[in-house]
Amino acid sequence: MNIAMWSGPRNLSTAMMVSFAQRQDCSVVDEPFYAAYLHATGLKHPLYQEIIDDGVTDNKAVADYCIGPVPQGKQVFYQKHMTHHMIPEFDREWMAKLTNVFLIRDPLKVIASYNIKRENPNLSDIGIAEQLDIFNRVCEMTGEVPVVIDSADILANPEFMLRKLCSSLNLDFDPRMLSWVAGPKPFDGVWAKHWYGSVWESTGFGKPSNNNPVIPQSLNSLAKEAQALFEKIKIHALSPH
Repeated sequence: MNIAMWSGPRNLSTAMMVSFAQRQDCSVVDEPFYAAYLHATGLKHPLYQEIIDDGVTDNKAVADYCIGPVPQGKQVFYQKHMTHHMIPEFDREWMAKLTNVFLIRDPLKVIASYNIKRENPNLSDIGIAEQLDIFNRVCEMTGEVPVVIDSADILANPEFMLRKLCSSLNLDFDPRMLSWVAGPKPFDGVWAKHWYGSVWESTGFGKPSNNNPVIPQSLNSLAKEAQALFEKIKIHALSPH
């Protein structure tokens, strides 16, 4: 089974990748389209040249890899994908050959977290518009509504929600998904040293935060626009009950 987990940045996506990597039947890949995205757009993200040099810049080759055999002879291929990496010129037909899942998070929390690492994000940086677009495209191609899971629900009750996610994917739940060893991981992308500090310090899913994050006033209109898009996917999320 090839699972494409679609999220924006700062969505619990790295912790979810690490969680699935604990499964004995699972191989994982970290943002396989990142190099192709940077190469095509010319955007100067942190470590952009390292990312381009280390990755595959041909988006068609990346797509073929994603729908190809599961690496390492495993049964499950978990792919951590950033929705904003799928720019319009990248073909999306290959997505119909995958089991697509959408990991969502309250945009206000995404924006607050992203702004700490890279100031003044715009709508394309946080990937919510692209996430809705990909979600709708997957619905059209497959004739089915894909699985959606809210990161807040995972943090509130990790075992319950991971059991529910695995059941939705026809996978057995593996309790090893709930914890891991702290530190860098061999499957981390080269960008990990800039973005993954909190995950490297963790040994499992963190506690949910009930605090409303504060963002600069200049980002309020972005938060409002993103929230409206988020709600259109949120209605399909797995129930936390």
